[in-house]
Amino acid sequence: MAKLSLFDRRKRRVRTALRARAAGKPRLSVHRSGKHIYAQVIDDAAGKTLVSASTLDKDVKGKTGATREVAAAVGKTLAERAKKAGVSAVVFDRGGFLFHGRVKALADAAREGGLEF
Repeated sequence: MAKLSLFDRRKRRVRTALRARAAGKPRLSVHRSGKHIYAQVIDDAAGKTLVSASTLDKDVKGKTGATREVAAAVGKTLAERAKKAGVSAVVFDRGGFLFHGRVKALADAAREGGLEF
């Protein structure tokens, strides 16, 4: 087996810990690139994405680009869509990304929007 990168090792460690405490809740997964940020609520039992939001969506309020304000707008939009879909509690999956900056801004905005995690 090939040696995993630090990012992949962190991602695997985070997902393993999530499975232990998920208790049937959907997973809020975040992906961050240089230009964009993506978030989706996934039902792992059914293997389906329930709702998603990203900086590529037309109705995400705010400018495009890699800023905390834009990430917060994505978090708020995701929380609104999740509430419409009947999801109120999730487990937060930061993947291999550290919990600061844009990832933290998205999480805080999703909490303000009504998601519990």
